[in-house]
Amino acid sequence: MTLQQVADLRAEGEELHAFLETIAHDQWDRETPFKSRTVNWVVKHLHDADRWAVHSVTDPDGFRAWRDRVTSVPLDDPAPVQGRALLELWRSYFVRLCDALEAADPDLRAPWFGPDMGIRMMATARQMETWAHGQDIYDLLQVKREATDRIRNICHIGVRTFGWTFVNRKLPVPEQIPYVRLDAPSGAVWEWNAPCEEECVAGSAVEFAHVVTQGRNIADCGLAVTGPVANAWMAVAQCFAGPPEDPPPPGHRAW
Repeated sequence: MTLQQVADLRAEGEELHAFLETIAHDQWDRETPFKSRTVNWVVKHLHDADRWAVHSVTDPDGFRAWRDRVTSVPLDDPAPVQGRALLELWRSYFVRLCDALEAADPDLRAPWFGPDMGIRMMATARQMETWAHGQDIYDLLQVKREATDRIRNICHIGVRTFGWTFVNRKLPVPEQIPYVRLDAPSGAVWEWNAPCEEECVAGSAVEFAHVVTQGRNIADCGLAVTGPVANAWMAVAQCFAGPPEDPPPPGHRAW
């Protein structure tokens, strides 16, 4: 039986692929609001990560050896391509990744550049990045994106990385974990952590996902943020691995 997280990842990628098929040839070199990286850069970035993830899931030991530079693993990228050719190259590896995740033992711990991840979390992490970087391109072209309840996975990883946000900045992790209550695109209500009026984040699930993926500054969102811990978290929330990053300045990606 296909895990829901894998099905959601596949749907996320197919939707982005369909959107990218509609953009013009000259738009691939335009700079997105994400650090002025071009559409070509964004899709290449997704391609690289999906390519590595395929290797991680299908050959965990080989991936660890490559990652740790113990031995040589053939992960060389094909000749550089751009535009539609890059789009189809990314999609080919994306489909391979979804197929590999679907076929994998649900108890597998797949290695990555941080801690090993279960199959569900690997699928969620890849969906998060696909959705977030896809948003970079939607924002560039000022196209409104249709929200779906798949976004729950991204909100979930955003909540789960509360502690990571502080650890990554070498800050003490607050003892109080904020209550999170979000309104889904379908109208459902999603909740995480113990109810608390003094420390909480409430409002649109889509806006929460934008904040934790650093696609929007909290100042540009209508989320209700209560309490010093919740405010400190939302100011720098980061649900992805890597060194500390700051969200875009207020107003930079508000439209």
